[in-house]
Amino acid sequence: MPIDATLPYDPDNIFARILRGEIPSKRVYEDAHAIAFHDINPQAPHHILVIPRGPYVSWDDFSANASEAEIAGFVRAVGAVAREAGFVEPGYRLLANTGMDSGQEVPHLHVHIFAGARLGPMLAR
Repeated sequence: MPIDATLPYDPDNIFARILRGEIPSKRVYEDAHAIAFHDINPQAPHHILVIPRGPYVSWDDFSANASEAEIAGFVRAVGAVAREAGFVEPGYRLLANTGMDSGQEVPHLHVHIFAGARLGPMLAR
C-alpha cells in the first residue's frame, strides 16, 4: 500500500529494521552514509536498493532535512554501487518514489537501481 511521504518517520519500517540488523539482507555496499542490498522482489535482472542510514521518509524529506555530508555521501554511495556492480555500461536506471501518487510503499528513502536489460519507457502508457 502506498504511503503518504508527509507522514512522520516510522522507526519500525522494514528498511529501518534492516539497518538495525533485525531483518537479513544481501548487502552489496555499506559506508557511513548508506547501505545497499538486493531487492527481494526484483523488477529487473539486477535490482539493488540504496538507503541512507538516517531516518528520512522520502527524497523530499531527505533533500530538505539531511546535512550536506549526508546528501553528498548518499549520492556518492548510489554512484559507487552502480559502478561496483558494473552497471555503467550498457546503462542503468535510478528510481526514487515519493508519496502516494508515485507508489512509495516503504516510508524510508530508497533509491532503486535497475540494470541488466533494456528497461523500456519510463512510464507505462
